[in-house]
Amino acid sequence: MPSDPMPPLGAVLPRHRDLYYAGAWQRPLAGGVTDLTSPGTGESLGTVADADATDAEAAILAARRGFAEWRDVAPLERAKILRRMAQIVRDNARDLALIDAADCGNPVTAMLGDADIASAQLDFFAGLVTEMKGASIPMGPNAVNFSMREPRGVVAKILPFNHPFMFCAGKIAAPLAAGNAVVVKPPEQAPLSSLRFAELIEGLLPEGVFNLVPGGRAVGEVLASHRHVAMVSLIGSVPTGRAVMRSAAETIKPMLLELGGKNALIAFPDADPRRVATALAAGMNFTWCGQSCGSTSRGFIHADIYEAVLAHLREACAAYRPGLPTHAETTMGAIVSRTQYDRILDFIGSARAEGARLVTGGGHPADPALAEGCFVEPTVFADVTPSMRIAREEIFGPVLAIASWTSEAAMLEEVNAVDYGLTCSIWTQDLDRAHRTARTVEAGFVWINEVSKHFLGAPFGGVKLSGLGREECLEELLAYTQEKNIHIALGPARPLCGAGA
Repeated sequence: MPSDPMPPLGAVLPRHRDLYYAGAWQRPLAGGVTDLTSPGTGESLGTVADADATDAEAAILAARRGFAEWRDVAPLERAKILRRMAQIVRDNARDLALIDAADCGNPVTAMLGDADIASAQLDFFAGLVTEMKGASIPMGPNAVNFSMREPRGVVAKILPFNHPFMFCAGKIAAPLAAGNAVVVKPPEQAPLSSLRFAELIEGLLPEGVFNLVPGGRAVGEVLASHRHVAMVSLIGSVPTGRAVMRSAAETIKPMLLELGGKNALIAFPDADPRRVATALAAGMNFTWCGQSCGSTSRGFIHADIYEAVLAHLREACAAYRPGLPTHAETTMGAIVSRTQYDRILDFIGSARAEGARLVTGGGHPADPALAEGCFVEPTVFADVTPSMRIAREEIFGPVLAIASWTSEAAMLEEVNAVDYGLTCSIWTQDLDRAHRTARTVEAGFVWINEVSKHFLGAPFGGVKLSGLGREECLEELLAYTQEKNIHIALGPARPLCGAGA
């Protein structure tokens, strides 16, 4: 965080609160608006347009026209535009971070990191535009056969509330690099940074290539089912993923889904208890209140180091202090909404009732300055059994469930018993054990002696109910293309000039 003071919030909020499509700001056709409230303070952030199905259809029509132009822009020229977008993100990182802190509740310092990630993704996919390659297939002397990759068309992006700006700017990079047009549905709870991003890049892309439609379920249903949307991408909950799949089935369109997680951190007896405790706290993503699909919310700690890890874990959790999200010193933000806040407290109550041992946290912080906000302390329960709700259900909040184990086979069976399979973190100094465990766990992304980090170029995604497809890699770019095969029959061989002379 820079040492100079942050600008006033009112100076950085978006001036436009409407829809953005066809290269212009548009009023919602039915005139709907929705109120926004800051989860950290309970204060009003004003209103924003609430689109309906007719608005979504208008944006899709605009995107079709934009796609017709954008697909023919040379790949390297598209890359130049993406890099300019990345620089715009870097130049406005502080303002965008402050908007997200006020709107979604994550600490402003962490949101600066989100801006770095978004700009890196734009640069990364700009660098891959020449890798959308086909192949030639040998057919003998009388034919030429080759494949080529083409953009799909209009891509719908349905985004969640936990990283609003990062997902808006970063997740459009791959489809735009591939030559598609995008229609983005920002999160209902926190759309302001997406609106500001649209203001910042206005005029950079051909009209209709980037479109933004704030709204609720009706917008998502149209984007998923519309026959002129070629592909839909969702980051969200499993129920929302199922709804999108049902809608998309009407037009048999491909999907990229990053859904829920109930991820495990496994510690073997040779792991250092202090390092494991630090990893448990970091992997839980307490900074943004555990509101992350990839959070390692289940800890499986060998009995030999169990109590030592718990003792260090209290200290590790103390580094995450709930505070006002817009303050630079805050290390843990607010829950995004009152509804989600109440849901998390219900899970905490069920853990107490079912006999889990509270290690730390468990309630609203005592600081009077936080009384009006949706804050929950970093919460850790020990002695958790498989039958407890906090062991089975995704909470999407700052609640960590810890269990002790002695039988490796029984532990791994329990790790894989849930229907999710996004991430897993394994802690051991035994290389053979680490490799074998990584092969056994049912997860799409595994860390060994590491946690929480993503790496551009490394495919990120889940198995089972945690989703479909892979992101942050070449495979993501290729997913936004479709392969076409072209066969050319050659005419009879002609004699060379002067042959036989």
